[in-house]
Amino acid sequence: MNPGFAWGLVAGLGAAALFGVGAVAQAHAVRRQDERAHGLLAFVRTSVRDPLTLGVVAAYLLGFVLHVVAIWGLPLYLAQATIAVSLPVTAICSMFLGERLHSVHWLAVGLVSAGLVLLAVGSGETGAVFSSAWFAIGMWGGVLALLVAARVGVHWPGSVIAALAGLGYTGSAVAVRGAESADAIGLAAALTVGMYGLLGFWLYSVALDRTPVSSASAPLIVVQTFLPSLIGVVLLGDGVRSGWWPGILVGLVLATSGAVMLGGVGVPVPEGRETTQPSERSA
Repeated sequence: MNPGFAWGLVAGLGAAALFGVGAVAQAHAVRRQDERAHGLLAFVRTSVRDPLTLGVVAAYLLGFVLHVVAIWGLPLYLAQATIAVSLPVTAICSMFLGERLHSVHWLAVGLVSAGLVLLAVGSGETGAVFSSAWFAIGMWGGVLALLVAARVGVHWPGSVIAALAGLGYTGSAVAVRGAESADAIGLAAALTVGMYGLLGFWLYSVALDRTPVSSASAPLIVVQTFLPSLIGVVLLGDGVRSGWWPGILVGLVLATSGAVMLGGVGVPVPEGRETTQPSERSA
């Protein structure tokens, strides 16, 4: 294990811890608001006046820096799988919001952890920096497509909105790989990192207001683990240790199935909190 790999793994796990705790704090910040912000700009205006939300943003920014270190030092599928550890962290911390966990939830936590171990053991070399005009154009096209999807899906269920948030964080992770080059194309890709991150944060906030924390986090984790992993191997040249393709596939299946299990079973919403139907709010 080379030092870059080790630092990348530690950074990824540190980012996961920050994202996991931040998700619970974000849910609390969203749910305690008397009035819901409608639309991205209104959400930003409300958030900059809320100290707790600003604290969550600060935690996410630090987590993002650590995640960037992980993306540069690890294959994208492993960097994203480390972020899946944020799901058990979120599940444990969500108990402070009164969302009780049962044996099936702990089984899901174990699956995520086992999958991550397999991915770490089977990972190979990180792919080269990918930077081209088409890459930058594609990243900006993705930003616009996600904005359109958010507007079209204003009344979709929280789990679907969370999956859209996962697309936002997927775009951010992929854009980081193209933002390493110090040229105009790299700058264009770098600008999309913040755009994807903002869209992901906003959509995740909407999802957290509509569904329990763990149930919102599960589809987000699944999307931002599987999709970047596929992109990293197919398009960005991320390698796998010789003979370890089955282990990598099993690891991805275990990590994401644990996330699906946790989201599918759901965590009971604490008593006394009224849930608002998706049709009653706008994204």
